[in-house]
Amino acid sequence: MTKTIPLTAAQALVRWLAVQMTEDGERFIEGVWAIFGHGNVAGLGEALHGIGDRLPTWRGQNEQTMAHAAIAFAKTKRRRKAMAVTSSIGPGATNMVTAAALAHVNRLPVLLIPGDIFANRRPDPVLQQIEDFDDGTISANDAFRPVVRYFDRISRPEHLLTALPRALGVMTDPANCGPVCVAFCQDVQAEAYDYPAAFFEPKVWRIRRPLPDLSEVDAVADLIRAAKKPVIVAGGGVIYSGAEHTLAGFAHRHRIPFVETQAGKGANSWEHDLNFGSPGVTGSECANEICAAADLVIGIGTRFQDFTTGSWTVFGNEARKLVSINLHGYDALKHGATGIVGDARATIEQLSAALGSHTAPEPDLGPRAAWHAKVAEVTAAPGAAGNVAPTDAQVIGAVQRVATKDSIVMCAAGTMPGALQVLWQAAQGGYHMEYGYSCMGYEVAGAMGIKLAAPEKEVICFVGDGSYMMANSELATAVMRRVPFTVVLTDNRGYGCINRLQIDCGGAGFNNLYKDCAVEDLPEIDFVAHARSMGAHAEKASGISDLEVRIAAARGRTKPTVIVIDTDPVPGTDAGGHWWDVAVPEVGGPERLEAARERYATNARNQRSFD
Repeated sequence: MTKTIPLTAAQALVRWLAVQMTEDGERFIEGVWAIFGHGNVAGLGEALHGIGDRLPTWRGQNEQTMAHAAIAFAKTKRRRKAMAVTSSIGPGATNMVTAAALAHVNRLPVLLIPGDIFANRRPDPVLQQIEDFDDGTISANDAFRPVVRYFDRISRPEHLLTALPRALGVMTDPANCGPVCVAFCQDVQAEAYDYPAAFFEPKVWRIRRPLPDLSEVDAVADLIRAAKKPVIVAGGGVIYSGAEHTLAGFAHRHRIPFVETQAGKGANSWEHDLNFGSPGVTGSECANEICAAADLVIGIGTRFQDFTTGSWTVFGNEARKLVSINLHGYDALKHGATGIVGDARATIEQLSAALGSHTAPEPDLGPRAAWHAKVAEVTAAPGAAGNVAPTDAQVIGAVQRVATKDSIVMCAAGTMPGALQVLWQAAQGGYHMEYGYSCMGYEVAGAMGIKLAAPEKEVICFVGDGSYMMANSELATAVMRRVPFTVVLTDNRGYGCINRLQIDCGGAGFNNLYKDCAVEDLPEIDFVAHARSMGAHAEKASGISDLEVRIAAARGRTKPTVIVIDTDPVPGTDAGGHWWDVAVPEVGGPERLEAARERYATNARNQRSFD
C-alpha cells in the first residue's frame, strides 16, 4: 500500500521545494521572497512559517524588486540555483510581470508563485479579481503567460504532483531555462490531500550539457578553415556553460580574436590579448573595426541583440558568413546562421579538436592597444581646471582605479550600461549587467541579489537618479538583512541618457531632464537624506578624487553604502559606439528633424542581415 502524508496543498509545495537539490548538495530553491496578502497569507504564508529555516522566507518591499533580487541571484549563480517569489492576487501578482519579462529575455530561472482566485468560485468576485466578461477561467495571472517559460494554475491539490516537477524541469533545462509561474488558487492552498510520501524524497537536479551534432561541428570547422578574418562574439551562454577558460584557450590555440556582449562581458579578463572588448552600439572602436572586416562571425551563446549588431550594421564585409553556437535551435538558426545546437563548452572543445593545429591569419593587435589608450584618456580624472560636474566616463574611471579583482560592477538601465560596456575593464567574473530588458529599477535590488549569491565579492552598483527614483525600496531590505554593497548614484537631474538619444534623433530637449519638463519648481532631491532614512550609510562625494576615497572606505561596512555624485547630463563617453536603429519621423517637423532623418536613411541603407 502506498504510504501517504496528509498535508494542505501549500504545505506540500513548500515541503517539496525544500528537498529539491543541486549536484553540490544544496537546495536548488535557496528561499522564498514574500509579500503576503489575502491571496497567499493564510495558506502559503502559514506553510512557510511552519517549515522554518528548511526553506527560508524573506520579506521585501515590492513584488517586482523582490523578483529582481531573485533573478540577480540566479544570474550570479550561473543558473545553478534559484529563488522563489510569492505575492497576493491582483496588483501584487501583476507587479511581478515586468520581472518575469526580464527573466524571460535573459533566460534566467525564477519561480513565481502568485496567489490566484478561488477555484470553487463561491465568493466571486473577490477583492482585486480581474473578471473577463467572456472567459470565466481568466485571472490577472494570465498576464504571465507571454513572459514565462512555463505557466500552470493549481486549482486542485493533486495538481502539484505534476506541476512542480514540470516547473523545475524548465528552470533547470539549459535550453528552455527561464521564469516559471505557478498560480496558486487561494482556497486550494488550504485544502488537504493525501500526498504520496515518495513525492517528498530529496531529488537532485542535474544541469545537462548537450553535445553538438558532429556533422554540424564539421561544417563549422570547414568555415573557420576557409576564413581569413574570423571573429568570435561571446555571449552570456559562455558564462552559464562555464566555458570561460575553454573559450580563452580556443582563441589562443587558433588565433581567433573575440568580442563580448553585455551578457558575456567579464567571461574573460580585458587583459586577454585577443579580447577586443564589446561590439555594436556601445562597443569599442577596435571591436567594431574587427567586426566590420570579419568574413566569418562566430556567435557563442548570444542572441545577437540589436545593440550587439549595431542594428545589423556592424558586420559590413560583403563576404561575411554567420555561425551561431547555442543550446536552443531558435537562437542557433537566427538570421540564416550555420548553427550548432549544443552546450558552449562541449561545442568549443569538439570544434577545437576538429580544427586540430589550424590557426587563422594573425590579427592586428594595434587597434586594441590604441583603444586602451583611448579609454585611459576619457576616464582620467579631471585636472585642476577640469569640468565642474564630472562626466559618467570620469565616474567610471574613479571606480575602476579603486576596484579590485574581487569587485563586481553592476547596472541595468540609463547611461551607465552603455558607458560601462564600452569603457569598463572587467576582471574575469567582475561584470553583471541586465541589458536584455534594460529594466529601470533592477539596480538596487539586483545588487542585493548578487551579494547574497556571492558574499565574498565587493558589489558596486551604478545607478542614475532616474532609475533610483523608480525603485529604491529594497535598500531598506538590504539594511535589515545586513547585506553590504556600494551604490554609486550619479545625479544628472533627469533621464540624461534618453535626453541625449532624443537630441541625436533630431528632437528637442523635452520631458527628460527636469529643466525640460512641465514643472512649477525644479526639484532638489536630497538622495543622501533619503538613503539615510532607510538606514543606509549615505554621503555625497565632492568630486572624482573624493569618490575614490569613499568607495574604498565603504568596504569595511556591514550595510549598504550610497555615494551620491553630481554629473553632467550632456556628454557621452566620447569613445567607441555605433549607429542604433531608432526611427526618426519621416515627414513634418523643423529642419533639425530633416537632418536627423537624412542621417537615419543613410545608416539604414547599411543594414545587412545574414538571411
